[in-house]
Amino acid sequence: MTAGYSQQTLERAKALRSTLTGQEKKLWGALRDRRLGGFKFRKQQPIGPFIVDFVCQERRLIVEVDGSQHAESQTDASRDAFLNDKGYRVLRIWNNEVTGNLSGVLTAILAALSDPHPPIATQWAPPSP
Repeated sequence: MTAGYSQQTLERAKALRSTLTGQEKKLWGALRDRRLGGFKFRKQQPIGPFIVDFVCQERRLIVEVDGSQHAESQTDASRDAFLNDKGYRVLRIWNNEVTGNLSGVLTAILAALSDPHPPIATQWAPPSP
């Protein structure tokens, strides 16, 4: 296990990077090389036992591009809870939004990146008196 994920998870992430869906490719074209607001994103990044579609580590924002199979998914809910516990926010975007409204999707991602997110240490700190 390296950096919280297994060698198997890392190998699966590497394989997924070369087989992005059409919507993931389209969004990656807008996120890569700091094209969106100068923020650095990684694609198909392992975090713990999971592989997230896109992550901006600086702002601890994960962007997931989902199809209808993810609607009301219990697996996604427990996955999101794990990621939230690790200090990440998860923004879920529907495939059809990427296809039909990429500028709206990018606006939503920028808004999430602009919203301050507390560092991990302060999330578990007791409230001040």
